[in-house]
Amino acid sequence: MVTKKKTKFFKSLRFRILVILLILGIVPSVIVTQLMISNYEKQAIEVKVSEVSTQCAILCNQIIKENYLNDSSSQSVNSKLELLSNVYGGRMVIVDRDLKVVADTYHVDEGRTLISPKVVKCFKNGEVTNYRRYGQMLEMAIPVKSADVPQIQGAMLVNISISDIMATVGEQEQMAMLLTGIIVALSVLLAYGLSTILVKPLASVTKSIEDLTDGYQKDEISVPDYTETELITDAFNKMLARMKVLDESRSEFVSNVSHELKTPLTSISGYAELIEHHMASPEDVPRFAGEIHHNATRLLNMINDIIKLSELDATENSTRPMDSVPLYVLAENCVDMLQLHAEKHQVTLDMEGEPCNILGNKEMIEETLYNLCDNAIRYNNPGGTVHVTVRPQGDKVLLKVADTGIGIPKEHQKRIFERFYRVDKSRSKATGGTGLGLAIVKHIVTQHGAELNLESEPGKGTTITILFENVEKSVTM
Repeated sequence: MVTKKKTKFFKSLRFRILVILLILGIVPSVIVTQLMISNYEKQAIEVKVSEVSTQCAILCNQIIKENYLNDSSSQSVNSKLELLSNVYGGRMVIVDRDLKVVADTYHVDEGRTLISPKVVKCFKNGEVTNYRRYGQMLEMAIPVKSADVPQIQGAMLVNISISDIMATVGEQEQMAMLLTGIIVALSVLLAYGLSTILVKPLASVTKSIEDLTDGYQKDEISVPDYTETELITDAFNKMLARMKVLDESRSEFVSNVSHELKTPLTSISGYAELIEHHMASPEDVPRFAGEIHHNATRLLNMINDIIKLSELDATENSTRPMDSVPLYVLAENCVDMLQLHAEKHQVTLDMEGEPCNILGNKEMIEETLYNLCDNAIRYNNPGGTVHVTVRPQGDKVLLKVADTGIGIPKEHQKRIFERFYRVDKSRSKATGGTGLGLAIVKHIVTQHGAELNLESEPGKGTTITILFENVEKSVTM
């Protein structure tokens, strides 16, 4: 359990913010202190080298003046050599043109030949060579020459100690380590506090969502601390509103289904019970059987429509192949198929237009045509008409079903495509409608990316138009 909590912490945003803040606090301080120490060391050595070069240049003039390279008995030069050697904690060696050691403050190589790359380079270039560092010592060669004679007469090999500089550098490094430790401790505390503050709004979002899902909170959540948390909560609230609508729609759908199924089942059960217990007279049995058949058919139609809606809901976000659909031919077949149904209701059904193809699902388009025409026939008046039109309209295709039926009041028009919504419930039951036909139409139209419009006026009929945008350019003749 403890291991799981540790793993969860290391994967958290808080831990990542903590690490980032630590890096931003520690790394710059370490880099700055190291640069400062390195810069001090470099400048201190440069100052010491410049100081030694100046003193040696003065000594070289004195060596030339007193002809020390030919006679090393000069007390003033020897004293000066010893003094510089003691002051700078090093060694001073003077050689002539033949690389013979004239003087050595260590008194170990006097009279010997000294072959040093620094000295050779000094004779060759006639200038002070760059210093070479080894350990806590610096080595450099200085030419001994006269302003009157261009030729170099000798060279001075100087070794000086920089132990004092390195001691100071060591002290600075210890101070830097102490300072870095203090910065690390402060950075940890500051980073922990800041990470807690930075992550707090996200924790508030999580808590609000948990309270909402647990049922402790009914209102929308709001955490406007950051733009990001505000965007998250806005998106969540939109999703929540959508879920509430879907939940209400589902509850209403279940309630409507229960009610709509209960009505025909009650009728079937009642008539069947009368017949079973011989409570119906022989002349009433055929009528009761007809009612049972009528309600059973209505029940079957309703179940088929519910299944159809469920299938449409399941494929709402799925990708379906779009085939070429001859809309005019399908409309013509639908009109032919429903002629007997129209004659039964004393309604004239006809169509006009011209052949044109759309891209879509053939079965769905057939379902749409059937539901629109069937609805127009059922809710028409005796002697009324239903007129179907299929024709191109610009770069789109228009399907129009117009009837001269009872019409739909304006206050009901926005809800007419909802499931089980009926304007006149008594007439719907009498005509055998399920209240799902137009809901199926709206689903299919939406999935085909088409535009659905309704125009209606009570007593003057209804016109439903669908404008298809996915059109095949070739026309079926």
